[in-house]
This record gives sequence, structure tokens and C-alpha cells, in this order.
Amino acid sequence: MPHINRGSILAGLRVWSTFLYFHSIRCPQRSSTVPTVSIYMVLRAGRVLIPVLLVLIGMLGIFNSPQTPVAHAQSPEASDPMANVLQIRLDGPIDGVSARFIERGIERAESSESELVVLMLDTPGGLLDATRDIVESILGSQVPVVVYVAPEGAQAASAGTFVGAAADILAMAPTTNIGAASVVNSDGSDLPDTLSRKASQDAAAFIRSIAERRGRNLEALEATVLTAAAYSATEAVELRIADFIAEDYESLLELLNQEVTGLNGVTHTFDLGETNTITLELSLLERLLGFISNPDIAFLLISLGGLGVIVELWNPGLWIPGTLGVLFLILGWAGVGQLPFSWAGVALILLSSALFYLESTATGIGYFGVAGTISLILGGVFLVGFFGSPEIPGDSLAVSRWLLGVVAVSVGGLVLWFASELRKAKYISLYQSPTVAGSLIGSTGVVSSGLSPAGEVIVNGEHWTGELDIETAEHVAVGTDVEVVSVDGNHLRVKLVRSDSSANDVSNKDK
Repeated sequence: MPHINRGSILAGLRVWSTFLYFHSIRCPQRSSTVPTVSIYMVLRAGRVLIPVLLVLIGMLGIFNSPQTPVAHAQSPEASDPMANVLQIRLDGPIDGVSARFIERGIERAESSESELVVLMLDTPGGLLDATRDIVESILGSQVPVVVYVAPEGAQAASAGTFVGAAADILAMAPTTNIGAASVVNSDGSDLPDTLSRKASQDAAAFIRSIAERRGRNLEALEATVLTAAAYSATEAVELRIADFIAEDYESLLELLNQEVTGLNGVTHTFDLGETNTITLELSLLERLLGFISNPDIAFLLISLGGLGVIVELWNPGLWIPGTLGVLFLILGWAGVGQLPFSWAGVALILLSSALFYLESTATGIGYFGVAGTISLILGGVFLVGFFGSPEIPGDSLAVSRWLLGVVAVSVGGLVLWFASELRKAKYISLYQSPTVAGSLIGSTGVVSSGLSPAGEVIVNGEHWTGELDIETAEHVAVGTDVEVVSVDGNHLRVKLVRSDSSANDVSNKDK
């Protein structure tokens, strides 16, 4: 398949959009009405579609970005692609992004025939589905996986207990801990009794199966789920949950050297005399998804994106609100896709956008705007965590109530102001220019410079060049009342107003 240069594509699209912009400015108006409308529609569509196309191509470039990790050498041979050890750092909650990151690291280690994978773990917990994905990747790995809970003060709490127990070898740094894997709701609250028993028994069976596979203390690990038991590093080693304690990474490699482990039924001995370590870094896409998968960030992006699109619909051709709105919506919904979201919340947010647009077409009654604000806030409440499935605790997954309050006040104030302005606009008398021919014909004025037959008249407070209709008179003096008969550009054709007061103002030809 031929290589496609994305830089050339983007450059070409920018040139084309620039051409369309200047063409819309410089293109002269045609005399025919139909071609003018057609060109306007094409240019307007191009101005909207091209930025959207650029955004989509940019997102495609991110998704297809190279997945090559950044290497950090610990020996002169660290640049060797056949490195002995692949190090992965998981420092934070366990979610879909971290699960894909670890899966990618294990695949990288298998393809490069690494000696082992070291997962540096420090997590408060996370999503149960993501935890199962990580455990599945570790148990199915063709390369031994060592989980090292580090540095000192780190934890493998909650979901981290499952990940640590699934490792071929579990090592812990001093003053670290593991356990407290009770099941809770995704927002951190307790589950109802019946649901709690079902979820707890399911998680307990899951960790028992892991303990049986790795030969760890089944009762001690089960207690982390059923009674939220937690253990220090020393206690974990004594209870045969962890294998040993390592002061630091170098000490870990020394302890692992010549260590024997079983891999797919085959005894494997580590040979780590001269170790090369490559640290796998998060890709650009993974960093982006990790940022936007925060519920607050995702909700804020969706709110701002919807507002930008609505502003673009109100004022087509502004470019910036529409382009940023589409971009924010793409990023916001991509972030929501990484979370255990509710379709009820999604429907309410979409309904709020429709209501806000209807408010712009109403006559300032404010009903649609208020209803849209309420729908948006309820959508934020229901979006993540409200109907959440059972999870093992980590960072609570819910849109911040503080953020919802700020959005409610901001959007509500904007809607009330907008409705007030629309209501005021209903009572404003629109200005009609006196240059409109229909309003000038039949108007009366005063001669400001004698007409014989051409001269100057004042109509509606403005000075015009005028020409006297010779059928009514041949000469009219200054101050005589006249009436507009026709309009030709800036030239008026007038006739004498016949009245008793104005008859005396008509002069004879000798003046």
C-alpha cells in the first residue's frame, strides 16, 4: 500500500480553504440571482465542512500515530531493540486507558523477546472491567510479568490487589501496602445489600481463581474483598501474598536474577546478569484519552462544544465557534466512551442542545432556555456514576457537583439575558432608510435651490438633486412645497403641490 503523506494532505486542504475564503471576498456579484445563491451556498458549505474535515484528519493522525516507546538507557546497550527488561509504570487509577497501555506493553515485550516485564504499580483502585482486562493480559502473557509495588509509600489498593496477585512474581517496596478490595459503586458509595452481596461474591470468586493459579494465600486474598482487609509489605510476604521485599529497582533485579518461575507449565530461570531496561511511555493518544476521560473534563468539553455549534448555527460563517465546537464534542464524547456512562445522561444532554436552539428561534419567552439548562444539568448528574455498575474503589467516577453548579449558574444567566434581549427586541421599531424608493414616492419636501427645471430639494430632512415635472410648472422658487413623483438613484422627480399658500411662490420665467 503506498505511503500517504498526511502533511501534504493538510497543506493542500489549508490552501484550498484559503482560496475559498478569498474567493468569497473578491468574487464579484453576478447579475443573475440564481448563480449568486448557488455560489454562496457552496462557499458557506465549504467554510463549515473544511474545518471539520481538518479536525477529523487530525484525529486520524493521532489514532494512527506510531506506538514506539521511548527508551531510557540503564546500560550502554540500552538502545538495543532486544532489551532484556521492559518496564511499565502504572501510577494512578485503573481505567480503560491504563488497561490498553499494559496490554500494549506486554505485546511489545513478546514481539521483542524480552526477558521479563516489570510493572511498577502505585494505584488506589479503579474500574472492575479494566482490572479484568489487565489480569487477562498478565495471565495470558508469553513473557513473565513481575509486579513491583513501588516506590516507598505506594499502594496496590483495591483493584491493584487483583493485578498484583495475578503477576508471576509480586514484589513490594518497604512501607507499601496491598488490599482493601471491597466492591462499591462507581461514585464511591456503598451498594444496596442484595447487589453488594452479589458483587462481592463475584469479586471474591475472581480473586480466589487468581490465587489458585499463582499459588498464593487464598484465604488472605479473599479477605481483602469480603472484609476489606489490607496488609503491609511485611505482612503480605509472611502471608504468601507477595514473594519478597525489594528496596529499589536495582535491588529487585538482583533478587530476580536466577529466580525460578513457571511460565505456561515450563520452568523458567531469569538470567539478569547484564540487564537492559526500556521504559514504555504513554503514547500521545493514551495521554489524550487519559486526560479527557476525566468526567469533569468530558462534561465541560461537551457543554462548550454544544454551545459553539449552536452559536455557529445562529451566525453561520463565524468559523471559530463551529470548528472548536465540533472539536470539543469529538473529544468530549471520546472521553465519555472510556467511562461507564449512562445513555439517559447522553439523551438529556442532546435534548438540552435541541432546546437551546429552539430558544434562539422563539420570541424571547425563555421557556426553552430554562428547560435546556435543567436538561443539561440532569444530563451531567446522570452521565457517569449515577447508574454505575459495581466497581472496586479508586477515584470516584462522577461529574463534580461544583462544576454542575457553575455550569448551571453560567448557562442559566446567559439564557435569561438572551431571553430578555429578545423580548426587548420585539418592541423596537426598525429604522427604514429614507433612500428606499417606496417610502419616498408621495413624500412632500421643500425646494432648497430654485428648480428651473433642475435644482435641489429637501425631503425627510435630507438634501436631494431634484427635477421639476414640467407638466405642472416650469420654474419653482425656494421654499415651495413639492411632492416626489419618482426616484432614479439619488435624483428625485417632483411636482408642484397645488395649494393656495404655494401658488404665490411660483415665479414667472422673467425672474
